[in-house]
Amino acid sequence: MAVLAGRAGPITVEHAGVSVTGDVLLVRPGIVHSVRLAGRGADVVYLNGLTFPFEALLAVALKGNLERLARRSIGGDPCATEELRERLAFATNPFPAKVVEIVRAMQADPMRRVSQDELVRYLGMERTRALRCFKAATGLTFRRFKLWSALQHAAVRMAERELVRTAAMDAGFADTAHLSRVFSSMFGLSPSAAIAGLDDRERELR
Repeated sequence: MAVLAGRAGPITVEHAGVSVTGDVLLVRPGIVHSVRLAGRGADVVYLNGLTFPFEALLAVALKGNLERLARRSIGGDPCATEELRERLAFATNPFPAKVVEIVRAMQADPMRRVSQDELVRYLGMERTRALRCFKAATGLTFRRFKLWSALQHAAVRMAERELVRTAAMDAGFADTAHLSRVFSSMFGLSPSAAIAGLDDRERELR
């Protein structure tokens, strides 16, 4: 689940003929969508582990306190992020404790290739049931979640001005090309375009 906020006015997300427009949007996970926005772009915060708490098929525009919390979260306020997660979690089933353990292990060290066998041992279940349990709790398949965790790790490193090839290695990708393919498929732009956007944002804030 993602929060999108336009920097210079409303943004629009679209999928299969459905569109939602607003200044701050909460976007349902698991749906490939396009984004239309003003020239200065948009900022995003990902809320891993939460289910979408609304009936809308694609997204909702956040208003009032939720919008204020979302903007503070995007601005880097960890307390706002935590409160936003708590407020949105009213429709979210808590993670099973053992799934929490393996998710934390995967996110703490993307280079550690947690296997399906380890997942089976963590959960104490037969393989198919363990994989289904993991997907039910996280909203992603086990393989997809590992890739997503590695991608987030690499994105943070790039935002901290690590070289793309260094970020790729630190996150456990085979090489820069592998990271670039995954990054582009997930976000719709290349790592170099994302970094250029960071540079533009820094110039605006000076």
